[in-house]
Amino acid sequence: QVQLVESGGGLVQAGGSLRLSCAASGRTFSRYFMGWFRQAPGKEREFVAAISWVGVNTYYSDSVKGRFTISRDNAKNTVYLQMSSLKVEDTAVYYCAARGHGDISQALNDYQYWGQGTQVTVSS
Repeated sequence: QVQLVESGGGLVQAGGSLRLSCAASGRTFSRYFMGWFRQAPGKEREFVAAISWVGVNTYYSDSVKGRFTISRDNAKNTVYLQMSSLKVEDTAVYYCAARGHGDISQALNDYQYWGQGTQVTVSS
């Protein structure tokens, strides 16, 4: 089992940048596929980005491709989401998630473990 704790959220102006971190407990972090999701008020939780075990493969939603970068440091049990050129529509609670088997995925139901979320607010 793995526990996830996100940090790094906050208030930023449109066009700015933020880096989210997700710290994981457990000794087998490198065996988990990791993903970032977000949920805006009144909307369903949606996929943002995912990364494979050692970070070779990454996958992004079309809405963030070219602006966001997912990465991981297995020695630190941490996955990151670097967000640049932020837009007002990026405002949401951002969650990291872990998947213990299968392959890199954008499907919410494929992830077994979730963090509590961190708020990102982008002002105009």
